[in-house]
Amino acid sequence: GEACTIVLRGASMHLLDEAERSIHDALCVLKTVVKDTRAIYGGGCSEVLMAEAVDALAKQTPGKKSLAIEAFAKALRSLPKTIAENGGYDSTELVTQLRAAHNRGQSAAGLDMVKGTIGDMKEIGITESFRVKCQSLVSAAEAAEMIIRVDEVITCVPRQRGED
Repeated sequence: GEACTIVLRGASMHLLDEAERSIHDALCVLKTVVKDTRAIYGGGCSEVLMAEAVDALAKQTPGKKSLAIEAFAKALRSLPKTIAENGGYDSTELVTQLRAAHNRGQSAAGLDMVKGTIGDMKEIGITESFRVKCQSLVSAAEAAEMIIRVDEVITCVPRQRGED
């Protein structure tokens, strides 16, 4: 274990604060990867696989719960779309190609952002930390739950207006 110092310089304190947060986040991810070395395929591959499993569960679930489960699957499928958009590619085209590849049984298919095509994540070597992905999903699900949870509805009695 060696220690090192990182010196940051920037035009403003806001810029330095952002850089410090980014470095802190990167170090936390690095620490997590060192502790738990499990990895999953990246490039939207794992999200499509999870969305397929969630869709299968939605088909087996009766009632309104199935709508919420389908919405979660849709949210999972939006992640590869965001990857493609951030890469500057036609996200609709790439995501539909990715889903088609998975339907053909190519379970390691993902978005190759270097070529702008669908590729085999195993061959290309694109992986993500299993632990970081789990934490991202848990955090997203908790945030969504907090937004849609309604603990109590408060209605105010209309105030009485005096006659003038």
